[in-house]
Amino acid sequence: MANVSKKVSWSGRDLDDDEAAAPLLRRTARSGAPPGEGTPLLNGAGPAAARQLPRSTFFRIGQMSNVELDDELLDPDMDPPHPLPKEIPHNEKLLSLKYESLDYDNSENQLFLEEERRINHAAFRTVEIKRWVICATIGLLTGLVACFIDIVVEKLAGLKYSVIKGNIDKFTEKGGLSFSLLLWATLNSAFVLVGSVIVAFIEPVAAGSGIPQIKCFLNGVKVPHVVRLKTLVVKVSGVILSVAGGLAVGKEGPMIHSGSVIAAGVSQGRSTSLKRDFKIFEYFRRDTEKRDFVSAGAAAGVSAAFGAPVGERGGGAFLVCLGHGACPPQPVPGGRRCPTAAVGCWGGHGCGQGPRGSRLALRPSREASWPPSDSPGQGPLLRVAWALGCFRQGCLPGGVLFSLEEGASFWNQFLTWRIFFASMISTFTLNFVLSIYHGNIWDLSNPGLINFGRFDTEKMVYTIHEIPIFIAMGVLGGVLGAVFNALNYWLTMFRIRYIHRPCLQVIEAMLVAAVTATVAFVMIYSSRDCQPLQGSAMSYPLQLFCADGEYNSMAAAFFTTPEKSVVSLFHDPPGSYNPVTLGLFTLVYFLLACWTYGLTVSAGVFIPSLLIGAAWGRLFGISLSYLTGAAIWADPGKYALMGAAAQLGGIVRMTLSLTVIMMEATSSVTYGFPIMLVLMTAKIVGDVFIEGLYDMHIQLQSVPFLHWEAPVTSHSLTAREVMSTPVTCLRRREKVGVIVDVLSDTASNHNGFPVVEGSGDAQPARLQGLILRSQLIVLLKHKVFVERSHLGLAQRRLRLKDFRDAYPRFPPIQSIHVSQDERECAMDLSEFMNPSPYTVPQEASLPRVFKLFRALGLRHLVVVDNCNQVVGLVTRKDLARYRLGRAGLEELSLAQT
Repeated sequence: MANVSKKVSWSGRDLDDDEAAAPLLRRTARSGAPPGEGTPLLNGAGPAAARQLPRSTFFRIGQMSNVELDDELLDPDMDPPHPLPKEIPHNEKLLSLKYESLDYDNSENQLFLEEERRINHAAFRTVEIKRWVICATIGLLTGLVACFIDIVVEKLAGLKYSVIKGNIDKFTEKGGLSFSLLLWATLNSAFVLVGSVIVAFIEPVAAGSGIPQIKCFLNGVKVPHVVRLKTLVVKVSGVILSVAGGLAVGKEGPMIHSGSVIAAGVSQGRSTSLKRDFKIFEYFRRDTEKRDFVSAGAAAGVSAAFGAPVGERGGGAFLVCLGHGACPPQPVPGGRRCPTAAVGCWGGHGCGQGPRGSRLALRPSREASWPPSDSPGQGPLLRVAWALGCFRQGCLPGGVLFSLEEGASFWNQFLTWRIFFASMISTFTLNFVLSIYHGNIWDLSNPGLINFGRFDTEKMVYTIHEIPIFIAMGVLGGVLGAVFNALNYWLTMFRIRYIHRPCLQVIEAMLVAAVTATVAFVMIYSSRDCQPLQGSAMSYPLQLFCADGEYNSMAAAFFTTPEKSVVSLFHDPPGSYNPVTLGLFTLVYFLLACWTYGLTVSAGVFIPSLLIGAAWGRLFGISLSYLTGAAIWADPGKYALMGAAAQLGGIVRMTLSLTVIMMEATSSVTYGFPIMLVLMTAKIVGDVFIEGLYDMHIQLQSVPFLHWEAPVTSHSLTAREVMSTPVTCLRRREKVGVIVDVLSDTASNHNGFPVVEGSGDAQPARLQGLILRSQLIVLLKHKVFVERSHLGLAQRRLRLKDFRDAYPRFPPIQSIHVSQDERECAMDLSEFMNPSPYTVPQEASLPRVFKLFRALGLRHLVVVDNCNQVVGLVTRKDLARYRLGRAGLEELSLAQT
């Protein structure tokens, strides 16, 4: 692929025009390389740079070619060692070296083991209680943020559409509708201008939905600034302005990112951005604990967005039961027999058993309404009890399933409980606050930011002969989703090449906002599809050239927020839309949504995808009714729901969690099976052509993302062939000057250093442990030298708390002053190194190495020979650069982009 301009990335803003850096495409050196061929270093230095440090001062196995360096360790005020050019090679077979790994493996050094031994049963229970308190706080704050977004969007969008509607009604009579068009485009552009400026110039990582970034974080990739307070503020403000600006976006996707940021901040008990330390939750200041809480935050965001786990009256919350509890064998009154695979659960009554003896099955009966009609005012408490009872029976809400399926790479049963609790608190908080806002404190009828409304399951039934039709819709959704992703792929590549400056990104966003308003106005103006006005079904009905008592049908889709358009397509009676109107809307909105995703604005793709699918699904249903002579079963609303599921599944390629989310948002499990069938078909068909949207954008950003399994054809590769070699090692007792030189050397920006020890000069050095760069920096900062301890100069023994206080923004090595006399001192690493790092023999196959590395969340995996001597080091990039392509196993190039 052709050269591109400076790559727009999640890691922050680009450099200024006069800053440059040479493109570096490197292959990781092989252990079997000829002796005369040195491995080129990542900063462009040749082999001579490796000889800047005297070999006699420390044991050097060699230079490692892959860099593992935290962005916090770099001094932002320092000039880059080498200029970066304006053009760098970039293609789909590229892996960026700027992304680093998180330490999901605890360093079990002496300090860690001593602390763990001091924790008694009471202290352990206190830590567990703190975990639950943190999860409750995460759910509470996520729900409040969702309330804030929903209320502000409602106010801003309502104000905008009221002003525009009044202007259009005025000029429809007088003439001069061009002024209305200008007003609409100006208001859209003004909102989007502000929303794009704060993203492009303040926090670029807040662009988009944030789901790919959180997915990478949970996979173990450090995406700079992704979970910072500033990112949350920009994210929330940006998504409000994007939705109010009329873009083809939704506010639900960014809630996942917002919940993750809240979780990362609350769990640490301090704010590094505000420089405030509340001296709480210090035990959780490490990557492993933060990862688990971020998983809970992502699930809480989904719950706030789509109303899981608590559903609304008349349908209950519909969860997936894993069949741990047995269902009663007798039939359910008014419904079907209750299966163990998909069943509603009532709190305290067991799987399928409800209050007053009623049961909830695939087809809810009137007896299964919730809350019970004879228990007014008990809804909130009963809903909580219902959710807890359901989870006891093995049920998982959509938020938990989303975090499991699409986000988290690491999971356990105890984490499931806490994530469910955070999700429940989140949706309950949103429900309760919005009920107060709407003046109905006891009517918890606002379960999420999006609620598709209840479907009339008595009329909208489906029969067995519709199953092939649903499968065909899944195929169509998969194909359209693949087309959407392919178009967005090439559009994103164009943006990487040419729209890399923040000012250009802002201009593009404003252009899209103006074009969206113009296209919508032209289509509404040109449409003659007039429908009778039915009560207050529409928030802002536009009459234009329709007769009195009628409204423009095209305006029902365009002249409102996307969420309300989806509900309208689902529930408007047959005949509300002309087929031509739906066809034109589908085509235009498809292109607009494709163009919009990837702009420098905070926005989600969930609702636009649902709206596109609902439009062509309703058109599909209308066509069926024409072909079958207006059959009763061909209800357009039912097919709008299936089309929405097919389109969203074809774009994002989720199955299980999306099925539950759709059921929760519709408050009905009646269509659980066809929705699942449609989603699976859409995913299978879409995967034939191109990856899902989130995975595609992860790949475009050249992130070293590790999938669940190694490439299936990689068994022929061994650890010797994939490892980075040679490796810089340290001795158990090393000179301070040597350590400072190693950390300061830009040619060896390692993050982990094997600690070795030999019995003599003739004996080979054997592996004794592993120590991290961050640990060495803390030791240098506190001057933990052997000579100082012997002279009694050390004020106190270093504790694990000192390392946690420095986490996560460790000071750069340049900020630590070491005198010439101190350079001659020695540092004993025995107490601080990890004495039992994970190792693999050099003959281990790539799938075996991959499984060990990913399952344990490692950052470094030491490769040793039969004598336990270090021969190489496996890092994330060594494994991520192998993938299965269309031509077989491919090896990606490494680039400092």
